[in-house]
Order: sequence, then structure tokens, then C-alpha cells
Amino acid sequence: MKYSLLALLFISSLTFAQITDSGSSLELKNRVLENLKKTSPDLNFSFERSKKNPGLAIIYSLLLPGMGELYADGYSSGKYFTIAEGTLWGVFIGMNTYANWQKDNYKAYAATNGGVSPSGKDADFYATIGDYSSVNQFNDEQALNRDFSLMYDVETNYWNWPSAEQRRTYRGMWTTSEQTFNDIRFIVGALIVNRIASAINAVRLVSAYNKNLEADMSWNISVSLQNKAELPSVLVLNFQTSL
Repeated sequence: MKYSLLALLFISSLTFAQITDSGSSLELKNRVLENLKKTSPDLNFSFERSKKNPGLAIIYSLLLPGMGELYADGYSSGKYFTIAEGTLWGVFIGMNTYANWQKDNYKAYAATNGGVSPSGKDADFYATIGDYSSVNQFNDEQALNRDFSLMYDVETNYWNWPSAEQRRTYRGMWTTSEQTFNDIRFIVGALIVNRIASAINAVRLVSAYNKNLEADMSWNISVSLQNKAELPSVLVLNFQTSL
């Protein structure tokens, strides 16, 4: 009888402990669920594409050909305008360097062989000395034509070619330099045309991009956490599409 009472008391204490533990667990779960309801915001992700602006495409192409096409997602054709731009600039720099090199050469040649003092001489002077053997010949011709205002001061604008061959050599150097400077204008024109062509192509690509965009489907994904009492929390993904 004594042992039966002890066993009954032991079982009763275990049952009470389990009930108490169960009650604490349920209370803790309810608190966690309440906190989740308060702290679990919805997350939204949008994958919508916006239309391109033709004005921006033009500006990009005018600044650097090919960049307008890159903006319009069409750099496969725009890269040729970028390559052309780089090539034209390379030619421009090369021609300008060569023309200035020849200019320095003919000035040095005139000083060494024609007795020209380079100080204060303009482009017209260097063009003239290639056509006349000396300043005296030039002045005599102006005097015959009664163009006295065009005559040079012999002291400050002196030149005298020892031979016709040296004059022709100088003339060839001067002509090469001037012709190269003139040809640079065509390179500048090509740079302008390349930009205009790139801008036109970029606008065409932007128009095509925007038309395709109207037919494409845009996606919107929302993520939310749903909490219900006595049930596990559920992560919900919502997919929405629009035409």
C-alpha cells in the first residue's frame, strides 16, 4: 500500500510537469507567431523594362558614334561606327603630325638656303617665296603692276634662292604640307558624317526596341510570409504578368 501511494504521487507530478511544459510551449509559439506577423513585410520585385529615349540616343551618338546603339541594345551594328571613329581620328592625328613636320622642314630649309629670317613671317610670305627667286624679283613685278602696297621691305622680308632647283625643292615641301592640311578637312567631314549616320541608326534601333517592348511581357514577383495560429508559417510567391 505504501509503495502504491508513492507510485501514484510520482505519476501525478510527471503529468503536472508535462501539462506545465505544454502550456509554456504553446504560449511561446503564440508569441513568436505574433512577432512574425508584425515583422514579416511583403517583398516585391519588379522586372519591367522601360522605353528608350530617342533624344538620348542622338546625344550619345553625337558624343561618340556607337554609344547610341549601345543605349538601344544594338551595339552589334554600332561597333562599326565606333571602329570608324577611332580609325578616322588616327588618320587625322597622323596627317596633322605629318603636315606640321613638313611645315617645320620648309621653314628650316628657307632659313638655311634662302636666307629667310623666320621671325614675324606669315603664311602668305612662305607661299610667295616659293614662286620668286628673290625679294627683288617679287618687288620688281609689283612695281610693274603698280601694286606698290604689296611690295616687301627688303630688310625685314629678304630671301634669295641660289638656284632654281633649290626654289623648286622648297616649293615641293611647302605644297606637300599645305595639301595635307587641306586634306584634313575631308577627315573632319568624315567624322561629322559618321556621327550623323550613327545618330540615325541609333534612332532606328530605339524605335525598334520600343515597338518590341510593347509586345513583350513584363513580370512582377511578390514574396510574402503568411502566419496562422497553430499552423506552420508559409512563404508565398505571387507571379503577375502584364502585356
